Amino acid sequence: MTISVRTIQPQDRDAWGELYKGYAAFYRVEQSEEMRGRVWSWLTDPDHEVRGRVAELGGRLVGLAHFRAFARPLAASTGGFLDDLFVDPASRGSGAAAALIEAVQEEGRAEGWSVIRWITAEDNYRARGLYDHLAERTRWVTYDIRL
Repeated sequence: MTISVRTIQPQDRDAWGELYKGYAAFYRVEQSEEMRGRVWSWLTDPDHEVRGRVAELGGRLVGLAHFRAFARPLAASTGGFLDDLFVDPASRGSGAAAALIEAVQEEGRAEGWSVIRWITAEDNYRARGLYDHLAERTRWVTYDIRL
């Protein structure tokens, strides 16, 4: 079976919700159904900045990617930010993560983006093995101010 990646469709809501719940659990982030509903509304609103893709294997959703454009003033360009990338643990190693990243790259090329950027946890070793193969690790350190 081969992985196919496509735009999120209305009929994907339940399967997408289970994947997104798994993503939140992986990063130990509390997430409610209300929160998932808000993100789903963004993904299904063609005017919202956040876009989504899902990976399918054997007619079943096995992965998701959420991404958006962002301005890069210093580079005088627009880039793409990959906010969320998750593959169901039972489907890891299937090529779904690489296929989802490739789909975001294709979108970025079509939009004229200069870069695709994302962050991951320092201890996300399995994913980082793939990321090190597909992308260049940067020297930047991330900070948050909670509001």
